Amino acid sequence: MATPVAEEDALARYRSPLVSRYASADMAFNFSERKKFGTWRRLWLFLAQAEKSLGLPITDEQIQEMEANLDNIDFKMAAEEEKKLRHDVMAHVHTFAHCCPKAAAIIHLGATSCYVGDNTDLIVLRDGFNLLLPKLARVISRLADFAETYADLPTLGFTHYQPAQLTTVGKRCCLWIQDLCMDLKNLERARDDLRFRGVKGTTGTQASFLQLFEGDHNKVEELDRLVTTKAGFKRSYMVTGQTYSRKVDIEVLSVLASLGASVHKICTDIRLLANLKEIEEPFEKDQIGSSAMPYKRNPMRSERCCSLARHLMTLILDPLQTASVQWFERTLDDSANRRVCLAEAFLTADIILSTLQNISEGLVVYPKVIDRRIRQELPFMATENIIMAMVKAGGNRQDCHEKIRVLSQQAAAVVKQEGGDNDFIARVRADPYFSPIHKHLESLLDPSSFTGRAPQQVAKFLKEEVRPALIPYQSKMGGKIELAL
Repeated sequence: MATPVAEEDALARYRSPLVSRYASADMAFNFSERKKFGTWRRLWLFLAQAEKSLGLPITDEQIQEMEANLDNIDFKMAAEEEKKLRHDVMAHVHTFAHCCPKAAAIIHLGATSCYVGDNTDLIVLRDGFNLLLPKLARVISRLADFAETYADLPTLGFTHYQPAQLTTVGKRCCLWIQDLCMDLKNLERARDDLRFRGVKGTTGTQASFLQLFEGDHNKVEELDRLVTTKAGFKRSYMVTGQTYSRKVDIEVLSVLASLGASVHKICTDIRLLANLKEIEEPFEKDQIGSSAMPYKRNPMRSERCCSLARHLMTLILDPLQTASVQWFERTLDDSANRRVCLAEAFLTADIILSTLQNISEGLVVYPKVIDRRIRQELPFMATENIIMAMVKAGGNRQDCHEKIRVLSQQAAAVVKQEGGDNDFIARVRADPYFSPIHKHLESLLDPSSFTGRAPQQVAKFLKEEVRPALIPYQSKMGGKIELAL
């Protein structure tokens, strides 16, 4: 086995494709070491500012020193400290104190590791939702435009993936949009339900802060409120152990997993439609579908979404199991797991939304192929209309039903046994029995007469439910997105 050329060579180390290949720079930064440890320092600053305002002996000079070094992080020193101390938080306390010698004595005053660890996680989760929500809104907006454009275009519906009553291309798209609108509401709710862990101490009792403030409960409560506000949260959890409840992580990943299910369904539909040659995802001018088969136009973007959505859906198992085994006030077997599953869930959701936006901005529809498939199946679906027209013309319903049964079975045999086209209508035209309605056959077979209220449903749905839900994100709709890979 070859030995890596050099330890610092990035290509000689495994890198998660979620970051190196797919995710946006903003989401990658949100879960970066720089964001994490920079937030730790800001939380230490918030704590010191609040403690000072409530009367603890902390000077302006100490505060200013901390403010001046929020992003001056010596990561090499922190790594060396952690290797020595085997404690990441204390390693960064020492590293911060090294560049803030005057403030060294009051950094992390009264706090436990989870003050910075858990509170930072909650900030990152909130910010992650704030990155995902505009992306999801953009996808919905693009699909809404598509649905509006094709609201009236009849297409063959499928139940059990067998030909069923007609719908329209736009109405089918609205089924996708409705699921995504549910996801939009779920993500908004999950974000808005997030609270700050706040200033709670080692086992959540705030005992260390009560001691710092000499038994003054009001000051301890005010400290919690001040820091919570500084961190941009309206509320903190009233009770915690050493950590915030790990059920919060379940709620967060649950809505992301549900989003994954929605995207998987949408992209599976697109893949099936691509096989039918009715709708295709965008295909670049120089894109190669297959190294062996030059003619192929594989739906690789939709396949990517399905592949990553499956990963996203499975991640919910991690917080479910973690929450179930958090003994008493906490155990540390949550830590390593959460480092992986929380970041991967948001990174994966970010990727599939960017990819789905790219797909939705370039969907190609082939109306002639759609019409041809309708013409193959519609004659059988029109049999009831033909019977009713014959009855109106004076015919007997039972006699007509028997005639149609025989002719339709003959036509089905041509399709299934001979591989021919559906010639049911030709047989009806050739049968004198049906002469009273021969001149009405074209109107009886007009596809738009089989789509019911689909166009009206599209218009009403987009106007009353979809467009209003997108109003908060209008300023962030942006332009088209290009995929890096």
